[in-house]
Amino acid sequence: MIVALDGTVLTVAQPTLQRDLDASFAQVQWTSTSYLIAVAGLLVFAGRLGDRYGHRRVFALGILGFGAASAGIGVAPGIGWVIALRVAQGVFGALLQPATLGMLRAAYPPDRLGMPIALRTSAIGLAAAAGPLLGGALVGHFGWRSVFFLNVLPALLMGAAAITVRAPADPETGTVRASADPETGTVRPAGGHGLDVPGACLLTVALVALVHTLVAVPDTGRPVSTVAGLAVVAASGAAFVRRERRAANPLVPSEVLGSATIGAALGILVAASAAMLGTLFVASYFLQRTLGLDPLETSLRALPGGVMMVLGAPVAAVLLRRLGPRRTTLAGTLVLTLGVLLLARLDETSTAVDVAAGFLLLGAGFATVMVTATAVVVRHVSAASAGVAGGLQQTAMNVGPTLGIAVAATLTAVTPGAAVGPPLVALAAFSATGMLLALRLPGHKDTSSPVQGSPNDASPARLGR
Repeated sequence: MIVALDGTVLTVAQPTLQRDLDASFAQVQWTSTSYLIAVAGLLVFAGRLGDRYGHRRVFALGILGFGAASAGIGVAPGIGWVIALRVAQGVFGALLQPATLGMLRAAYPPDRLGMPIALRTSAIGLAAAAGPLLGGALVGHFGWRSVFFLNVLPALLMGAAAITVRAPADPETGTVRASADPETGTVRPAGGHGLDVPGACLLTVALVALVHTLVAVPDTGRPVSTVAGLAVVAASGAAFVRRERRAANPLVPSEVLGSATIGAALGILVAASAAMLGTLFVASYFLQRTLGLDPLETSLRALPGGVMMVLGAPVAAVLLRRLGPRRTTLAGTLVLTLGVLLLARLDETSTAVDVAAGFLLLGAGFATVMVTATAVVVRHVSAASAGVAGGLQQTAMNVGPTLGIAVAATLTAVTPGAAVGPPLVALAAFSATGMLLALRLPGHKDTSSPVQGSPNDASPARLGR
């Protein structure tokens, strides 16, 4: 919630930050871009660090560092310091995010992960709904620096809790698992303990090049630089896959790298988050530029989406348990696509009810897809690889929005007039691809089949592919 809140309040604070620090528009954009690049490039490696050294330790380091970087930005004397500290914030954010899923995977058996993940999703939805409103109030009364001090006290409290809390007990026996580190609660990998630094470097290059290329697409408009960036992504990505298949201790274990189920779930997360964030970008642009609403009024119009994320995520967990991942994801993707298409019909005569209806469907569909696909990713690996799975899930949730906003910004720039139809129809097509991928997810009878025969798992009786 702290990470999500930080991103939303920053968007509100950027205009005031630019004026107070006498910064250029490009410099202000880098306060977002630098964080995004840092966090996206390190998530998977951070997840492996949690698998190796303990998710609780890595989480504590990440959350305390994130809070310290936030405080530093709050007293930064210039835009250069803000950008540098945002990079540091991205590094610490990468440490703490996969660890949250790793700790959940260690604390709950696979068939009970749905509701904890749903509550995690509701927290993100609450931050998305409250962030613009809270950010607007803080900036208006106390200035842009106040939004960064907002994170400091909660980060300190959570960091202290992570340091002092005991390792989670086995959900079935009530004791710390014998195969787990008694200090950290971490389940050690069955193989070697190497971190595969070369593989991590290759993956970081691929992800940084991908994110940087996507972020730059709407601004540069130069096909040559885009093609060159994608070539770097392809080359480093291919080298990474080759490295992982030959490495004795790969960064991404074979149970993850070779799983069609996990691959489909990650693809669904990319498609859904691209559609969601791209639609938010287009709709916000339309509400402010065409209908003349201010940022606060725009946030209130979009509020139904955040509310449905908060309320819909627990409902999605219940549906997941009753219907299974395949049908639940199909339903969520359909609702998300309908929401995008409904917003694609907006024009100058649209009412607040029209906007609210579109955002309601958007939030409900996205919450359902996020809960279900995340549960599939985390439950279909052994507990010893939960950090890597969490890192991949978070990577998908960073790449997807970057892709969606790049597509939305590019199509909006070439769309005549104020029409939102063309970019949103394209984003609806992104969302619809999730329905095809959902067909590769387990059905209801397969929902309790995380991985095969890992003695380190919390629920060995439930294992089997």
